[in-house]
Amino acid sequence: MKKFVFIILLLSLFPACSGIMSKRDEFRDKVQEFQEPKFEDKKLDELTVLIEKTAGPAKGRVGVFAVVLETGESVSLDESGQYPMQSVYKFPIAMAVLRQVEEGALKLDQKVRVEKEEYVRKGMRSPLRDKNPNGADVTVKELIRLSIVESDGSASDVLMRLAGGATVIQDYLTGITIGEVIVANPEKEIGQDWETQYRNWATPEGAAALLRALHEKRGISDPHQKLLLKFMTESVPGAKRLKGMLPPGTAVAHKTGTSGTNAEGTTAATNDIGIITLPNGKHLAIAVFVSDSPADEATREAVIAGIAKAAWDTSSRTSEAK
Repeated sequence: MKKFVFIILLLSLFPACSGIMSKRDEFRDKVQEFQEPKFEDKKLDELTVLIEKTAGPAKGRVGVFAVVLETGESVSLDESGQYPMQSVYKFPIAMAVLRQVEEGALKLDQKVRVEKEEYVRKGMRSPLRDKNPNGADVTVKELIRLSIVESDGSASDVLMRLAGGATVIQDYLTGITIGEVIVANPEKEIGQDWETQYRNWATPEGAAALLRALHEKRGISDPHQKLLLKFMTESVPGAKRLKGMLPPGTAVAHKTGTSGTNAEGTTAATNDIGIITLPNGKHLAIAVFVSDSPADEATREAVIAGIAKAAWDTSSRTSEAK
C-alpha cells in the first residue's frame, strides 16, 4: 500500500517554483525527525482505503491532498502527480491581481475596457461575453467576481492581462513560497488544442499549499482574503463536487475546473479544491483532481464528493475527540 506522509506546517515550506522543486526531498528529510502523525493509524488506514475505493470508478488518474490546517492532519493520494488545473487556475490569478491592488498598481473600482476580441470562444464559459457581445467596461472587482463565482474565462484572461501575464503571476506564487502550481497560458490558448491545458498544472499537494496561503493571509491582506473567500463560497459551478455529500449548510470556499471531452470519450480534468469549515470551526483544505477519465460527468463528480465526504467524516471525528 502506498505510504502517506503526514505534514505538520510543511505546506508553507514548499519550493517556490518548478526550478527549485528538487529541494522538496531535502525539506521532507529534515521534517522526518520531528513529525508526529495526527490521525490515528487505524483511522488513516481506513480513510486511505476508502479514498482509493472511491476513486476507482473514475478509471483515470485521481489525485488528493486533504489537510486540517490547524493541526496538520493529512491524507493523500498521488499527491505529487501533475494534473491539468483548467479553471482552478483562476484562483491563483485572482490572488495575484488582489496583491497588485494592495500594492496600488490596480484598484478594485477601476473600470477596465474589455474588447470583444478578448472573449473566449463560444462553448467556453463566459457570462461576460454572453451579456455583452460587443465588449464591456467592467471594474476589477467585478472581473474577479465573474472569474471566481461564474468561472468566466474571458474575465480571467483580462485579469491575467492586468496582472502582467503568466510570468508575473508565477513570480507572485514564487514570492509566497508556492511551488507545484504552474500558470502558463490564458484560457483562450487552452481552448485551441487538447495538449495546451496540461501546461497549466498543479499537484494536489501544491494546490493545498495555495489554499493554506490564502487561509494564513500569506500574500494577501485581510479584507481581500475575506473578499476572495466570499466569492469562492458563492461559486456557482460544482455543486455536486466537494459540496455534493456534505451536510446542508456546510461552508465550502472552493474553485472548480473542468475540461472538455475528446473524441475518444476521455475528459482531461474534473477538479475541485477548497477550504471546508469543520463542525468545531477548524478548516479542512482539500484538493481533488480527476484526470484522463472515460467515466461520465455524474461518476466523476461523485468521486470528488465521496472523497470529500470521507475526509470530512474522519477529520470531524478526530477534531471532536481532541
